[in-house]
Order: sequence, then structure tokens, then C-alpha cells
Amino acid sequence: MLLTQFVLEGLGHASYLVGSEETGEALVLDPQRQVDDYLAAARSNGMRIRYGIDSHGHNDYLSGLSELTERQRLTVLGSAHAELGYDHQPVRDGEVIEMGEVGIEVLHTPGHTPEHVSLLLYDRSTGDEPAMLLSGGALLVGDLARPDLLGTRADAEHAAREFCRTIQDKILTLPDHVEVFPTHVAGSLCGGNIGSRMSTTVGYERRTNAVLATVDSAEEFVAECIRLDNLPAVPPYWKRMRAQNLAGVGLLGVLGEPPALAPDDVERARADGAVVLDTRAPEAFGAAHIPGALNAGLGSSFATWAGTVLDEDAHTVLVLDRPDDLWEAAWQLLRIGYPLPEGWLAGGMMAWRTAAKPLGSIEQITVHELKDRVANDEVAVLDVRQPAEWAAGHIDGATFVTGGELPSRLDDVPDAPVVATVCGSGYRSSVAASLLAANGRRVVNVLGGMTAWNSAGYPTES
Repeated sequence: MLLTQFVLEGLGHASYLVGSEETGEALVLDPQRQVDDYLAAARSNGMRIRYGIDSHGHNDYLSGLSELTERQRLTVLGSAHAELGYDHQPVRDGEVIEMGEVGIEVLHTPGHTPEHVSLLLYDRSTGDEPAMLLSGGALLVGDLARPDLLGTRADAEHAAREFCRTIQDKILTLPDHVEVFPTHVAGSLCGGNIGSRMSTTVGYERRTNAVLATVDSAEEFVAECIRLDNLPAVPPYWKRMRAQNLAGVGLLGVLGEPPALAPDDVERARADGAVVLDTRAPEAFGAAHIPGALNAGLGSSFATWAGTVLDEDAHTVLVLDRPDDLWEAAWQLLRIGYPLPEGWLAGGMMAWRTAAKPLGSIEQITVHELKDRVANDEVAVLDVRQPAEWAAGHIDGATFVTGGELPSRLDDVPDAPVVATVCGSGYRSSVAASLLAANGRRVVNVLGGMTAWNSAGYPTES
């Protein structure tokens, strides 16, 4: 049996190709939208992808099932408990898919979502015991996937009770040696305490997973699953992903090359409604940028924060550090449902400056400057971190609005002449500062964030 894991660090997403060395058949679980890697892995091992399936209707990215089906003829499987808008073969709890020496048992594992399935793998060449669990969100490294994404608090409590039964009846009944490979890994906002390893075992989680320790008491388990102070804020674009995934994601088709745009072309695109998305680091963005631009530095967190500050129907023009960054940014936007950028600023900000175009800036300050300005009542502090970070310690008098909620809570930002945005390091706070500046607020960004504040030994409140 062959198992290959594919990890998208920025989305905290893992997908899998499991294949039979006897028959050359393979199955892909939870594919991302850029499917070349799955086809390459199958090709290099002399295999053909025969099946594709999503463990659940994802909230955090668009599925690549439709792209995979377009590129290779295969059978799309789907949970029989899901209302899916695309052609598929329903699979039910206990059903086994056979591929040579590989047996794939479908387990209905509701909790994270009602239709959720996990895949229990058997390697018949070594025996009849289950070998691995592709758990989706049913069991994570050190955590469970959150059950609160699909409705009200009462809905979350009902989902958590379902989750409790899943853990008791489906997961903890498995042998300790079974290796567990989840879809949501470190970096995913689908859990509040996901460990950094890419896999685990049932036995290790049985002994160390704090949420599993409460499973004997349904009430305690439910309370632990939906602790709001432990769960990250949900980015706005997540509300759109699940419905699209359940209905069937539209094909990308042939992707054109976003063109290089001269400064005058960028101005025309802006006048036609395009949003300038600046993918440079906070320091570079703060020093000089196109007025009204939004900042999300290109890196592992780019998709999450671009999707947070961009409106649903946004069309973008990019400002890049390097032309070679174009397709990295483009693919990260495509994965969360945005169209290809309309273009990118040729020559970067140097071209914009030398064309005598207007410039915006956001002052970048140290924590030492922040402390002095707070003491002199010169700024109001806006903390945009996650709830668990805020609870662990924050600046006295700061206002707390998570970055994920900021676009819908701009009225909750302090009504002060100057707002200082702070996060853990300065990245998220730069995203927030750019959004506030684009909405007419005077703002400064705190470089180093609360990490630097704590390193300086300055006081915090819990």
C-alpha cells in the first residue's frame, strides 16, 4: 500500500493519495484545487487515480474534486448523508472499497459536520488489522475539529453530542496502533489547539488529547468542544466555501496569465473597481503604498487574511515584491474562490513612485513607542489577535476585535484620533491597519506586536 500526504501550510490542509501496488489503482481524499501534484504522484508510481472523495463539505477552501475529474476519468464518491449537487456514487457507513491489497472502509463520523466521513485503511498484504485512519476532522493531532461552524450555539451543542458518540463508537474502538492522518493540520482554523506533527496514532491521542479526556461525560465534552475562548475567529470567506463545495465547484478552465500593468493601467483598473492587494511585508507596505491598498503579506497566512479583507466579489490588482511571486499569490486566491488577479504592477512600487503617483503610508512603531503613546493618551490600542491569545494577556485598556471579525465590526473600533493596531508579531495588525486606513481612519502599526511587548517586560492584563 502506498500513502502520500500533501500539505498546504497556509491553510493547514492535508490531502492524501492512497494506492494499491498490486492493481495500480489510487484514491485521493480531500484534494485542493491545484491538482497537478496528485497526478504527478500517481504517474511517478505507475498508478491511475480511480476514486476521489471529500471527507466533508469544507469551510476553509474550495475542493479540487471537479478539477481532478476533468483531468482524469474517475469515480467521485460522496457521503450518503450529504446533499451533493454533483454527480457521485454515495457511500455509507461500513461500506468497503477494494483496491487490490488495499481495503478502504467508510466510517460515518459526524461532529465537525453532519455528513463527515473518515476512511479506515487495511493493508491486506500485512494482515487483517486496520492500519491507518484518514480522519478528516474526526480526530486531529492533539485536538478535534470544531463543531460550531454551521449554525447557532444550539446547533453546535447538538453537533458536539454527535461528535461525542463518534469518538466513543468509531474512534476509540480502534486499536492503539492505527496511524491517524487528519485533513486539518497545524495552521488550520478548524481547531483551537492542533499539534505541529502531521500524523499521530489512536493510542497516543487516547493518552494525551485533552478533549478526548472528557469523552466519558457528554456534558463536559460538549462544553470543551465549543469553548469560544479557545476557538479561532472564522474568516468571512468561510461562509461561502461550504455551499460551493456541496454544490460542486466550478471548473477553472484554461488559466490566462495576469498581465503586467503600468502605473496608469493600475489607476484605470482601480477606477473600474479593482482592489489593490499589496503582498509585501508590513514594513515595506507601511513605508509607501498605493493609497487605499489592502495589505496581506505573501506567505503561509496570505490566503486567510486576503480572504478576510477582500469582499466576496472583489477583483484584484497585485503589488508584488518579485514578478516570480505572481502565481503563488494567484493560486492562493483561486483556492479560496477569488478570480485570477486582473494584473500586477510592473516594476513594483519603484515604478509607481517614479511615475509621480500619489503615495500612502502607515507609521510603524515599536512597542517602546507604543508604551509611551499609551501613557500619554495619544493612541487607542486595537488588539486583533485570536481569543485564546487575548485571554492569555493583553495591554490594559486595549479594545479587542479579532482580525477575522474586523470587516464586519468596524464600528467597534475605538473612536480615537489615532488607533494603534497590535497582534502577535505585526503581520495581522498590518492587515487590519490597511483595512482601517482604506476606510479613512488614522492608524499606526505596532511592529513585533505582543511578542515584543512581552519580551520588553511590559505589563499585561489577563
